[in-house]
Amino acid sequence: MTLLPRNLPLVALLFAFYRPVLVTSAQPTVPVSIGHNFTGISYGSSNTNSASLPPDCNGAVGPNHFVEFINGVFAVYNKTNGDLVDFKTDVDFWAGAKVGIDATWEVSDPRVIYDPTSQRWFASQVDIDVFTQLFDNTFGTNHYLLAVSATSDPTGQWKGVSFDTDPDHGSFADFPTLGVDGQGVYLAGDMYDALDDPTDPTVADIGQGLVAIPKADLLVAATNISHRTWFGIMSNSQRGQVLQPASCADGTCIGSVLAAGDIGTTSDPHSNLVTYAVQDVTNAAGATLSPATFITVSLYVVPFNDAVGFPLLTATQPDGTSALQANDARFSARVYAVGGVLYAVHNTELNGHIAIRWYRIRAADGVVLESGTIADPNSDFFFPSIAANPIGTVVIGYNGSSLITNLSGYAIAGQTVKGVTTFGNPLLLKSGVTSYHGDDEDPTGMFGAPVSRWGDYSATSVDPTDPNRFWTMQMFPSDTNVWSTQITELVTTPLVSLAIEAAGTNVTVSWSSGFAGYHLQSATNLAPPIAWLDVAHVRQTNDNQVSVLLPASAGSQFFRLKQ
Repeated sequence: MTLLPRNLPLVALLFAFYRPVLVTSAQPTVPVSIGHNFTGISYGSSNTNSASLPPDCNGAVGPNHFVEFINGVFAVYNKTNGDLVDFKTDVDFWAGAKVGIDATWEVSDPRVIYDPTSQRWFASQVDIDVFTQLFDNTFGTNHYLLAVSATSDPTGQWKGVSFDTDPDHGSFADFPTLGVDGQGVYLAGDMYDALDDPTDPTVADIGQGLVAIPKADLLVAATNISHRTWFGIMSNSQRGQVLQPASCADGTCIGSVLAAGDIGTTSDPHSNLVTYAVQDVTNAAGATLSPATFITVSLYVVPFNDAVGFPLLTATQPDGTSALQANDARFSARVYAVGGVLYAVHNTELNGHIAIRWYRIRAADGVVLESGTIADPNSDFFFPSIAANPIGTVVIGYNGSSLITNLSGYAIAGQTVKGVTTFGNPLLLKSGVTSYHGDDEDPTGMFGAPVSRWGDYSATSVDPTDPNRFWTMQMFPSDTNVWSTQITELVTTPLVSLAIEAAGTNVTVSWSSGFAGYHLQSATNLAPPIAWLDVAHVRQTNDNQVSVLLPASAGSQFFRLKQ
């Protein structure tokens, strides 16, 4: 059987005739180009900058705006031209949402998500008792801050709530995460004993915290969080470390949570992830958790932390005198769920450099459908974030640097065809202008070079008005000690591709489920005028692929998809 595919604007065509040998074409890579590309907030003390180190680079795209929510700043841009249309400090954002914060406390670790299902924005942070941490050398207790917009316009009214991160024991939640799906809103935190010393590198977390809130309770005029469920502090060994509740807009995934089995206190290899689901989140009596599924994956190596928490593997820069803290193997950016599949990325180490490990995991049972590593023998890739659309297009945004390349923002796009995701070449989004030496740089040079903090994460999202457009937010150094954020629109062109395989005396014709509305047609020759006829068939859908089983013909037969 011979396969000669051609990709046309609205038609995919293949030629097939029955033979015992099947020849297939190479896996396609999705074309991608840069749309809008503009610089957001920078580090500094002026009224339009942020004085925070690190910024915790986070943002999301909505119908008409891109929202940047980083440490110190809440900013909104018109997504058609990149104009800044709203700017306030993060503290003022919470004041506008009617959430009170003590004058001596700070807020940190922002997350923001646009939910197409409810057409609302959701944003979160935690607060920090700075006085307690500075003068008592203890974490203290803290609160989750959660806000929802009144409409799809993020420049309009927001309403928010604040509640204890650990209502049982008053523990401290670090590195909070946020997920939203059709039924619930989920907040998680890496929990520390309130009496532990945050400056002590030997201090370890005491477990993980997770809160589930019925989404409908947050959308009413009088926001209600009385039906939220707190699952207590959960063991790292049983529920994983640094939980990422999945965000899902298509209803195929409810309450999914994904975590690394071990984010690493050493640079030993690990091969475990953990997943489970929040069940009955809308139940007024309280939600429950499904049993944990322990997933064995290809070995990953934590690119940060020795036994006492000092950096071992850091990102390199051209000047050779400074390095960047690249964190550990946690899922630092949100988990994207579409078509019942979880898309996630974290860092690993490969051949002495920091690399990106990506996964496609079936949400229903935790089966790893696919995974891979994006690496370069001379560069470090770090703080990745991922998003995917229903057609099977995947985009990963990340930072990269090397001894010859300044720290810059990149993206890479791929497409999943017949269960195999093929990525194209990295796309440079914004070049760093110099090596970065942050104002928080460790001057000791304990490991051969001073270390500056970077990150702690990035964000990539799908445009709700066009699933073939992705937006990513990355950092770059705009001066020696100045970080800046870069907001980039990525325009992908999905490939309408048919594939054919022999199946005994039959053939299987398949294509991406993103084109499920297309019609399969056949013809016996391509001599004009071509007589295309609809093919009667029964469709099956699995792993983002539509397939049909047809009898193999003795002669030539051509197939096409028509919109």
